[in-house]
Amino acid sequence: MDTKQPRRAVLGMLMTAGAAVKAATVDEGTAVKASSFNEGSAKLVLTGGSGAQQRANDAFRLRRDLALLQRDQSVIQPRTNGDEQLYPNYIGNYSKGLPHNAQGEVDPSAYAAFLKATESGQNADYEAIPLGGKAKLADPQAGYAYDLIGKDSHKQLLAPPPALASAEASCEMVELYWQALTRDVPFSQFRTDPTILNAVSDLNFLSAFTGPKQNGHVTTDTLFRGATPGDLNGPYVSQFLYRDVPYGPSTIVQKYRTPRAGIDFLTGYGEWLSVQNGNPATMGFSFNDAPRYIVNQRDLAWFVHQDFSFQAYLNACLVLLSAGGAPVSDSNPYRTSKTQGGFSTFGAPHILDLVTNFANAGLRAAWYGKWQVHRRLRPEAFGGLIHNHLTGAAKYPIEKSVLNSAALKASAAAFGTYLHPSAYPEGSPTHPAYTAGHAVIAGACVTALKAFFNETAVVTNPVVPSDDGQTLVPYTSGVLTVGDELNKLAANISLARNAAGVHYRSDGINGLLLGESVAIGMLRDLAYTYTEPFQGFNFTKFDGSRASICPQC
Repeated sequence: MDTKQPRRAVLGMLMTAGAAVKAATVDEGTAVKASSFNEGSAKLVLTGGSGAQQRANDAFRLRRDLALLQRDQSVIQPRTNGDEQLYPNYIGNYSKGLPHNAQGEVDPSAYAAFLKATESGQNADYEAIPLGGKAKLADPQAGYAYDLIGKDSHKQLLAPPPALASAEASCEMVELYWQALTRDVPFSQFRTDPTILNAVSDLNFLSAFTGPKQNGHVTTDTLFRGATPGDLNGPYVSQFLYRDVPYGPSTIVQKYRTPRAGIDFLTGYGEWLSVQNGNPATMGFSFNDAPRYIVNQRDLAWFVHQDFSFQAYLNACLVLLSAGGAPVSDSNPYRTSKTQGGFSTFGAPHILDLVTNFANAGLRAAWYGKWQVHRRLRPEAFGGLIHNHLTGAAKYPIEKSVLNSAALKASAAAFGTYLHPSAYPEGSPTHPAYTAGHAVIAGACVTALKAFFNETAVVTNPVVPSDDGQTLVPYTSGVLTVGDELNKLAANISLARNAAGVHYRSDGINGLLLGESVAIGMLRDLAYTYTEPFQGFNFTKFDGSRASICPQC
């Protein structure tokens, strides 16, 4: 059955049967408008009716008028990087799982069927997309789902990704080749490892590289890091990925099974082409003898291969809640109460619910951008273009930064091809690159945590792992704060997908911003629903500016 028509039918029934909802029937005397909220306490002013009926009326008006506020915000027309229109063979766009020719170029008729489905939104059109193997496309209709709290996914602003032929895209691939070559270097050895030093030198030649810098230069202390406040402070990995996690009556020690060093995938052309067509991976791998703390990029990459969507942020939330006198935000209305404590509102169940709900809302926004707008190719496909270009099998518009880079030369010497090595046997997931789902979830969940907890609280007894990952030792080189370590957690999870070879820097950085926008929209709606003397959510955004979210803001 086609799912689009029933959805429209339900919406039609709501519009026709709910005649009382029409604007013409709104009673000006009882409508909830901006002025209906108490400016001093952000409370909903209850109006009309009595008892249960009054509550029902006010709940209806609140839902209606928040919906009207969202509806009346300007609609943003999404912009793409133009690659899909520029290249008739669709070399700049995602096509994994569809049939490809010997150069890894998608069958145009299959891509046309794919485009028809994304444009119509009809389930029957999606079912008619030809596949090249057994791999299914990952939830391409998720972007059509409606959001009832905050901005709808189709109203979220997301800048277009770098174009295929741009210098920025080429520089992103240089960084990815270096990340693949240094997956097994412990973070503690970044300042001295020869390959790390070569990566720093190579990236400093690239004026279009957008990664963080110190005094205008890439350094071993900025390499592969994010750009959020606090990202460059202290160890590479956030404290929230090392702390024991209280989990009900148990405790989770954050040691993980990780693959052995030196095992990389999709470096042989036949294997690479087969996987692009949607066939299962054939190469295997083995794990280290014992679970360990995260010590290098390969460990981080494996964490984000096996985690569930909000795992890292649920863990961080549980760690913060377990701290003696949890460091809640100054705006928490129960922080100074002499007689009351928060629970379902402004207590543990509240923030745990925000983390889980914001994660899935973030995914819907990400999936809309992935499937319905940008359809950016994955790094492994870009690596295929580079390989075929340099071996003479085809000619592609690839900017010289990556073609002339020391990273590409070193990778070819190590693996025998110009393909980009993947940390995962199957390579990327079967959905487009832009923007990164992990990054959008990170942005949304970390924003919720920063809104709830005190960002300036100092992290007590910080630690780093031994190089074998079996023990934790004290970190004594500086002060770390909750806000900085939450930002770092978001960057760690986002950019670990780059270390795996399945995303680019811009996927992660812009994904964080999209997730933050999703969270802010949801917090803005939710702020109207509390009756406590709540002064609003206040926190530091990823760009360093302050956000204040309350009905009167």
